[in-house]
Amino acid sequence: MAVYSMTGYASATVSGADGRGENGAAAGPRSAAVSVELRSVNSRFLDVVLRLPDEFRSLEPALRELMTAGLRRGKVELRLNVERAGEAAQAQPQPEQLNAIARLEGSVHNWLPQAPRLSVFEVLQWCRNTAPALQLDEEALQAARECLERLREARAREGARLVQILMERVSGLRELAAQAAPLLPEVVARQQQRFLERWNEALQSAGAGQAVPAQTLAERALSEAAAFAVRIDVAEELGRLGAHLDEITRLLTRGGEVGKRLDFLIQELHREANTLGSKSAALELTRISVDMKVLIEQLREQVQNIE
Repeated sequence: MAVYSMTGYASATVSGADGRGENGAAAGPRSAAVSVELRSVNSRFLDVVLRLPDEFRSLEPALRELMTAGLRRGKVELRLNVERAGEAAQAQPQPEQLNAIARLEGSVHNWLPQAPRLSVFEVLQWCRNTAPALQLDEEALQAARECLERLREARAREGARLVQILMERVSGLRELAAQAAPLLPEVVARQQQRFLERWNEALQSAGAGQAVPAQTLAERALSEAAAFAVRIDVAEELGRLGAHLDEITRLLTRGGEVGKRLDFLIQELHREANTLGSKSAALELTRISVDMKVLIEQLREQVQNIE
């Protein structure tokens, strides 16, 4: 299953009915095309905004249902436009229209003999305005379906690129964790030795070594050193970080609606990196912690765009 980005754009155009009016009568050689544009950006939930001409307001429930069925997250704007061809360039008045306007003009001249006659342009304009409107609801829905499918394809392509970027960041985090693991025993041993030296120096300066047996002091020193080693040990944090990276890899490989799960895992990664930095007792681990935070922040930015 693919991983979908919440960012994408698509458009589709469907030609109108072949000159059919709303009552089934011929409407002349007019034609029209319905174009639909979809723009999508990231959002916590699915937010659909419809920009429709007044003649298509009745399609709003069907269009919302279509968007809800095809998308899960993102702020989606649907813009629908109608392009009518041939009406302005060449109107084709119908006989019934000409008969109606002739009767109306005759009635007007019976009452107002001095009224000027209608020009050809005025007749054509009146015929065009009184022509039955094309019914384009089905074409609008078809254009919306095609546009939605293209948007999903665009979001899938963008999602594939995001997966590649995320996998690169995950690999970088694994490398940093691998660099940190061998340093732990050395860092712990070095800090233990430093602690014991300072412990002995403190006892000698305070004169406590003369009042307390040497073995008791040694045992206490080892106990304190062991407790200190536990406090600075980050093996557990590295283990949890590796487990989170394994889960992220599994989700990206499986695909589907993984954005919210990934967002939660990124928070957990950030927590482990922070703990690693706070427990760090060596410059090498501090540097690794900072590099991890940079990669995790890059992960978080990209995950915000995944559905």
